[in-house]
Amino acid sequence: MKINALLIGFCLFFAVSCLATEKTLLRIGVQAYGTADWELTALQHDTQIPQTDFTIETHPVANSEAGRIALQSGAVDMIVSDWLWVSRLRAKGADFTFYPFSDTSGALVIPEKSPIQSVKDLKGKRLGIAGGELDKNWLLLQALAQKEQLDLNASVEKVFAAPPLINEQIRQNRVDAALTYWHFAAKLEASGFRQIIDGRGILKGLGIEENIPSLGYVFRQSWADSHKQAVNHFFIASKQARAKLCSSDAAWQKILPLTQANNTATQNKLRQRYCEGAIEHWGEQEQQAAGRLYKLLGQLSNKQLTGPAEALPAGTFWKPQ
Repeated sequence: MKINALLIGFCLFFAVSCLATEKTLLRIGVQAYGTADWELTALQHDTQIPQTDFTIETHPVANSEAGRIALQSGAVDMIVSDWLWVSRLRAKGADFTFYPFSDTSGALVIPEKSPIQSVKDLKGKRLGIAGGELDKNWLLLQALAQKEQLDLNASVEKVFAAPPLINEQIRQNRVDAALTYWHFAAKLEASGFRQIIDGRGILKGLGIEENIPSLGYVFRQSWADSHKQAVNHFFIASKQARAKLCSSDAAWQKILPLTQANNTATQNKLRQRYCEGAIEHWGEQEQQAAGRLYKLLGQLSNKQLTGPAEALPAGTFWKPQ
């Protein structure tokens, strides 16, 4: 009887131990060389950042659309995307939700010796725009120009193209200014171009003082609710990894190949802009501001960007508990 009791105790001890050390697998779709790749690589290789109840498995995706397909099909548990996409899905009954990753957004950039000093100086100029007519930065820049009684859509020569092509256009003086995504703007700045205004500056000009994230982790709410502790701990760890990249030169050097920048000036500018995008606070005030921005973008795009919902659908932003 004593032997049986010992055997039962032995088995129970190891069963409990196994359960205690079992980790939640987080399958994350990541674009190669993107900033999420920087952060997750730093996190996975930093033994000082606690990863007690989760483990990360990164899945390469070719672009943002491929990431969205992977998430919706269940091939991955998380991707980095924007909350406007989440809100459109929520309005259709899906349970995807968003947790902020970065509030760095696009910027308006000009050549160093350009006479352009402000948005109103764009009148009559050639403007390169990354994305299309419904690009969020383009819509908001038009709204800001309207406050100066300038119809930007009618008063500039617009050139829409992918960000790398926009960078090439402005380098060859084929456009006078470029409205492009933050990392492409940073590369231009590193080679002598000047930033006139960025996404945060545009929002402030429109009366939205709060910093609203442009990108975040997107995942199913039902999945996160089933793995709440591990998901919460992952978000804490990812913030620690970002802080480490911004404070430790040694940590930054380890991920430098992922920046695909071959000179120090570009590397430093990318690091500066990346670190400026850290989410310092994400509470009720910022979420209400996002709701105001949602309504504004709905008006500016005739709901083509936001979808049919009049207000930001409940649950768009995940609230850890």
